[in-house]
Amino acid sequence: MDSGTHFVMGIAIGGLALVDPTVASHSLTFTAVMAGTIIGQQAPDIDTVLKFRNNAIYIRHHRGITHSIPAVLLWPLLITGALAIILPDAHLFNVWLWTQIAVFLHVFVDIFNAYGTQALRPFSKKWVALGVINTFDPFIFGFHCIGILLWLFGTDPVLTFTIMYLIIFVYYILRFAIQKAIKSAVHHELQDEEFVIVAPTMRFFHWKIAAKSKTHFYVGRAYRRTVNIYDKFKIEPIPKTEFVAKAIKDPNLDAFLSFSPLYRWEISELENGITELRLIDLRYRSNDRYPFVAVAHLDEELNIVNSYTGWIFTEEKLQKRLQIGAGNE
Repeated sequence: MDSGTHFVMGIAIGGLALVDPTVASHSLTFTAVMAGTIIGQQAPDIDTVLKFRNNAIYIRHHRGITHSIPAVLLWPLLITGALAIILPDAHLFNVWLWTQIAVFLHVFVDIFNAYGTQALRPFSKKWVALGVINTFDPFIFGFHCIGILLWLFGTDPVLTFTIMYLIIFVYYILRFAIQKAIKSAVHHELQDEEFVIVAPTMRFFHWKIAAKSKTHFYVGRAYRRTVNIYDKFKIEPIPKTEFVAKAIKDPNLDAFLSFSPLYRWEISELENGITELRLIDLRYRSNDRYPFVAVAHLDEELNIVNSYTGWIFTEEKLQKRLQIGAGNE
């Protein structure tokens, strides 16, 4: 989920912690628990700072080790240890317990996004992505904001947030049901699909579709059970040439390939003996464009002149990024 949703979740978990008699009866412990749940809901996303290095590192590692099983166990200990220095009189076991719940729920809810997490590390580096909830879901964020406002106006936080999470639980079930219905509709439309990604958007009944058959890629949208296919691309294996072999070893293209399960490629001859390999992720069609790409430019000696990977919404911005990142982004 996005940082804003994780923030309001941290407050809600802190409110639920008042069901714990120790937290409810000891104001200093409640303060520490609230700090722990808010920080615990943010801590696994500390890897966002990798974006300041470059997109390749960010794409390869975001929601990786910081969302792993060891990290889920380590974050609460680190946060509780820091809070123990600031608030030494708080009941640390209760602080650790509710912080642990907050960290676990952060990683757990991220599994339901299309992006997913490597939550099973170190046992598996497989990305777990159920794809039923958008990274920012206005309903879930709104439910939390309403719950927090009701608490501010004097309602019982334990009862308020318990009811809220029961409603959200039902909401998740509905999202799974809709996703299943759309996958069935995609099968009815295409018949020969082998692999289908049905990804959520911020709009309840609107979903993105990317599918693969033995011969074609399909990209479209679904509204309720109605499927509209916008683009159809014939699958052509990427050439096994020395140029391609060199290009895909570039860190930007390598990161893209580790992340994207459905993509197409283009090779173009540019000016001054430069050849371009472009990889285009098919999952993120927006305004008739595919904004998530990886591009590498190689010269006649197969030296990489520049490269880039990331979300770009105009060709002009892509060319600017390639110029800025000459010698690898």
